[in-house]
Amino acid sequence: MSLLYTGKAKSLYTTENPDELLCVFRNDTSAFDGERIEQLDRKGMVNNYFNAFIMQYLDKEGIPNHFIKQQADDASIVRKLNMIPVECVVRNIAAGSLCRRLGVEAGLELNPPTFEFFLKNDALHDPMVNDSLIIAFKWAKEEQIAQMKQYSFAVNEALKKLFSQAGLLLVDFKLEFGEANGKLYLGDEFSPDGCRIWDAQTKKVLDKDRFRKQMGGVVEAYEEVAYRLGVKIPEVA
Repeated sequence: MSLLYTGKAKSLYTTENPDELLCVFRNDTSAFDGERIEQLDRKGMVNNYFNAFIMQYLDKEGIPNHFIKQQADDASIVRKLNMIPVECVVRNIAAGSLCRRLGVEAGLELNPPTFEFFLKNDALHDPMVNDSLIIAFKWAKEEQIAQMKQYSFAVNEALKKLFSQAGLLLVDFKLEFGEANGKLYLGDEFSPDGCRIWDAQTKKVLDKDRFRKQMGGVVEAYEEVAYRLGVKIPEVA
């Protein structure tokens, strides 16, 4: 086993199977394109359990993804993908950069939900891109673009219902996709690191915005969401 890739919060290692990787969730927590990084105890483990739960749920909903099995408290075996270098962002409620860009009020319900592409590039601060640019620069093919949009909205429908049943609002989220053997799969992770989640009644923030805005209680918020969704995470020793 050797280190293949180190991201801001996860590390990927090769395995004996050339088609599979070991994804290790670290306690590193970053914001503002990696300008601020801190270690938060238990965060890697919580996100690994959370992601495993969501990916298995989405698989049952007919959305193919790279998750194979949970290997340890902080690690999972995933399918090796050729990742497409764009993020797919779906928004149900106005928040974050959308409000800054368009001057709209935070909390505004978006009906229908919106979809945006962003180039994965921290140095450029993940600029927004469109279908034409993606095709021109050969980041993805036209049929892949259509499928990424289709899967993104399908994820939204599936998870909005799941979160609503737990008294939570799925405000927005980002997804990443990759290809293996000619098939498109949802990759990366789905955790409170990559989405916004509010309590449906109080609008309490239960996601990474607690870290960005230095509100405290980051991992505790992640654990609250996990508990309400039914994710079984080991208790503190």
